[in-house]
Amino acid sequence: MTRALCGWINLDKPEGISSNQAMGIVRRALSKAKVGYAGTLDPFATGVLPIAIGSATRLIPYLMETSKVYRATVQWGEERDTDDRTGAPTQVSSVTPTRAAILEILPRFTGLIAQVPPVFSAIKIRGKRACDRVRKGESVRLEPRRVLVECIELLTHEQETRQTTFQITCGTGVYIRSLARDFGRMLRSFGHVHALRRVRVGRFLVENAIPLEKMRSMVHSVAGYVLPSEEALREDLAAHPVQAPLQKGEALDVPLEKQGSLIRLIHEESGALLGLASPEGGKWCCVWRS
Repeated sequence: MTRALCGWINLDKPEGISSNQAMGIVRRALSKAKVGYAGTLDPFATGVLPIAIGSATRLIPYLMETSKVYRATVQWGEERDTDDRTGAPTQVSSVTPTRAAILEILPRFTGLIAQVPPVFSAIKIRGKRACDRVRKGESVRLEPRRVLVECIELLTHEQETRQTTFQITCGTGVYIRSLARDFGRMLRSFGHVHALRRVRVGRFLVENAIPLEKMRSMVHSVAGYVLPSEEALREDLAAHPVQAPLQKGEALDVPLEKQGSLIRLIHEESGALLGLASPEGGKWCCVWRS
């Protein structure tokens, strides 16, 4: 029965373990079913880590395109080599920015921006991860990337503790650690991420997520917590009814005026999700089937 499972586990990853370790725990609970996760969380970070099961793993690229929401606390006064609290200080400052000064710079980091990723990241340089090269003493230089930051809200600002908490809504590829580093440099205060929690990935919300410790103890009841495959899809995707079983790559009789780059293919009678289609070569083709 476990092998036939298909869908998602909305996991709340705790601090201190990697995304791969968290996925491994879910995999063991599912008796080594095929699993994958959407969007890496650093070991010190917590929050939503969607785990795909079975054929839902092929939906990971679509989920990665959805918005993510983070709550990040920035510690002012120190820039660190990892751009978070786990690293060593590289620059220090006695300046603590005011709330007004922080609010003034936020528009510069909103929208489509050029962002240099942290050198302690999994980005590949000539086949090796940047973080591995840095740990071996190599000098690493990463090029800026165009990323989308939809919104930055200032939630709290504590002048005494020199900490500010933000809520950040962004697209794929955004490094919150890079934002903290760049905030600090622009404010001449320096900064790094002290705490980071991902509270949403697409339609997956942290308040509905299953704590990892609970996963460890529910080996025989995991199936009851598996969400359907369509949870990974945007709610605004158009739907098209079909009857026959689908094959990947199959051309479909769908009007080309359908909006967007992706549509849901649903069963004509039950409304169950059967697959996804995308326009290719002037026609709609099935790119995923359940």
